[in-house]
Amino acid sequence: MRRRDFIKVSGLAAAGAASIAAPAIAQSMPELKWRMTASWPKSLDTLYGGADIMAKAVAEATDNKFQIQLFAAGEIVPGLQVLDAVQNGTVEMGHTASYYYFGKDPTFAFGSCVPFGPNMRLNQGWYVLGGGREVLNEFYKSYNVISLLAGNTGAQMGGWFRKEIKTVDDLKGLKFRIGGFAGRVMQKLGAVPQQLAGGDIYPALEKGTIDGAEWVGPYDDEKLGFYKVAPHYYTPGWWEGGPILLAMVNLDKWNALPKHYQNVLIQAGHLSNNWMMARYDQANPTALKRLLANGTKLHAFSPAIMEASFKAAMELHREVSASNANFKKVYESLMSFANDGYQWYRVAELTFDSFMTGHTLSLS
Repeated sequence: MRRRDFIKVSGLAAAGAASIAAPAIAQSMPELKWRMTASWPKSLDTLYGGADIMAKAVAEATDNKFQIQLFAAGEIVPGLQVLDAVQNGTVEMGHTASYYYFGKDPTFAFGSCVPFGPNMRLNQGWYVLGGGREVLNEFYKSYNVISLLAGNTGAQMGGWFRKEIKTVDDLKGLKFRIGGFAGRVMQKLGAVPQQLAGGDIYPALEKGTIDGAEWVGPYDDEKLGFYKVAPHYYTPGWWEGGPILLAMVNLDKWNALPKHYQNVLIQAGHLSNNWMMARYDQANPTALKRLLANGTKLHAFSPAIMEASFKAAMELHREVSASNANFKKVYESLMSFANDGYQWYRVAELTFDSFMTGHTLSLS
């Protein structure tokens, strides 16, 4: 066969293959329309923004064959009822913080964070490669959901207070908005924890229904206006050293998805996660400067408060582990990973960061 004839035949064969393959590809990508409800108001372009990034990435990766319509807190269900809506099939998926549902089982706390748990990188490393995803999804299975990594806020702040908190005694009787499992630690210290969705915190602070509140950090907190009614801003948020945010997917809906769509959802969640971490690192420094310029008074919790909080948290973890096999299993998995990780951090990460935070970078 002459070379020119070979090229013609090869070209026809390629065209034929394309015409055969196209319907197969189309068949493997069915048109789906899902709904995702979030625990966040639209005003929080970090948390809600992460969910939006995820939904848009799924559409783009599937040529709009797989579309996810996003709803803010309260549009379908309240922000603290996302898990229930996903579990019972009201929506196919949700974007939320797992620790909101610790009242069902304290084990839910690990899908976000536990008090004095690991920082952002170690928490994420455990979920992705340290067995966290597997042990959590084994637990979530009994609630008819599966989790996908979909965000992280980094280390959070210790919250806003109407008055200074100087001693452990100052916490006694304090009505404090705090999310999830950490409220039980605060109870051990004498505080009265309140669990409120993001959009409900400011009115409660303004009316004096609560004495203090924590949310995330400078950028989100500024948007929610807490500095206007509670001037004392504390650090660190020892209950949220690096909380994961998850996309919860109804297990039946997940199992019915083509493998390609499952992989698209997983990768879209990772995109949301990476974007959210970068967004907080970009936005928090300048937001803190604005808050301080507007009269916010920045404080660090005293060593005595930190030590008392740590002791109370460890006591609580032991108590719950003794009576809850699920909690104990996940806790041992996470702490084993974190303890090894912090030993490594002491060698390189901590020494480098400690040096750099004491210096100012300059081009001159």
